[in-house]
Amino acid sequence: MARKKKKDETIGRSPELADVYASIIARNPEHDFEPTLDRVREVCELLGDPQRAYRVVHITGTNGKTSTARMVESLVREQGLRTGRFTSPHLTSVTERIAIDGEPVTEERFVEVYRDVEPYVEMVDARSQAAGGPRLSFFEVLTVMAFAAFADAPVDVAIVEVGMGGGWDSTNVADGDVAVVTPVAMDHAQWLGSTVVEIAHEKAGIIKEGASVVVGQQVEEVEEVLLAEVRERGASRLVRDGAELTVAQRHVAVGGQLVDLSTPGGLYTEIFLPLHGAHQAHNALLALAATEALVTGGAALPAGVVEAGFAAVTSPGRLEVVRSSPTILVDAAHNPAGAEVLVDALEEAFGFTRLIGVVGVLGDKDAEGLLSVLEPVLAEIVVTQSSSPRSTEAEDLHELAVDVFGDDRVHLASRLDAALDIAATLAESEDTIGVGTGAGVIVTGSVVLAAEARVLLGRG
Repeated sequence: MARKKKKDETIGRSPELADVYASIIARNPEHDFEPTLDRVREVCELLGDPQRAYRVVHITGTNGKTSTARMVESLVREQGLRTGRFTSPHLTSVTERIAIDGEPVTEERFVEVYRDVEPYVEMVDARSQAAGGPRLSFFEVLTVMAFAAFADAPVDVAIVEVGMGGGWDSTNVADGDVAVVTPVAMDHAQWLGSTVVEIAHEKAGIIKEGASVVVGQQVEEVEEVLLAEVRERGASRLVRDGAELTVAQRHVAVGGQLVDLSTPGGLYTEIFLPLHGAHQAHNALLALAATEALVTGGAALPAGVVEAGFAAVTSPGRLEVVRSSPTILVDAAHNPAGAEVLVDALEEAFGFTRLIGVVGVLGDKDAEGLLSVLEPVLAEIVVTQSSSPRSTEAEDLHELAVDVFGDDRVHLASRLDAALDIAATLAESEDTIGVGTGAGVIVTGSVVLAAEARVLLGRG
């Protein structure tokens, strides 16, 4: 059932891009770094501080960052402004991380940008190593490349998603005109802190003096931290989901949902959002408020701009239907909080009577917590693993899954293609009625797994 591809076909790399990517990936990976802005700041200074050549919307939080970034970008472009978008991780090709006017840079352009910044990166590498420090990390190099590509385009607005945290994330050498904080939950505890309060303090680091701040729904202790940080950092304006901002109404619609969104600028009604789930409606609310703050200083945007901007939004790998007969969806949920919104969206937007899960989790995630959230909605589960060296071994995940689901509901396949075949067979054992009804399959647990499933199923 799963369509297999050779590696080169899967990622579509030119030899030049493959060489550049190998050079970057040979550095410290995204999950292994020294928390400081010094190296990126130094390279940017040598490049003439490209991150100061345009306005910036800076987005942090635990879940929903990429979807929110894509929505902001679409709304801003609908104003006739040129945009750059920096998000992570990528699904199929590293070029996806740096987008101009809504489209990933070409492979050729990615290589050109790397060659442009490479001498300056190597200069700072040498200085750092001479002082006993590391070279720039994988993510730090990509951050520099994004800022340089945006300045060279040039763009009017850069929408920048943090890699991890906020205060010491390499993207924080930019000063966001608008800072967005999506809901904060436990994740990356080994780097960000062992409580949501500690994590909130770190994420608040993107808030700059004079910035407008847009805050998503938060638990009480996180909101208290963010409010205190807004005051201390001298932000000019604050709007919060659940206070100044509300999702006034929402209805499930074919291919997404209709939402009414209320901001201090006004009430926007019957807006079609081609994404599923209440969480996406709230992401849309944050994106709308951020765009208002950036473009009009908080005043209402033209209704036609908002309608067109949201209608054009896509968010690959976020509750995305990638196959029918049986229906197969992929979702990048990778922590219990993400799994909770996934479950809610599945129950609201789809009519499955029997759902099979294909699940793989990275080793630094709360696998047991994620499995426990998924258990009530999955009839059976096929545990597997992605190609990431950080992936939990399928056999180890199988043991956890048996504890949560019971032995009779758990299947094991160390390869994702085999896992998809098993899940499709289990789903096909029950008659299906149509897309999103009857029996189906959901692939989830990590961004890497979602990405690899999309490739195997012809969406990569």
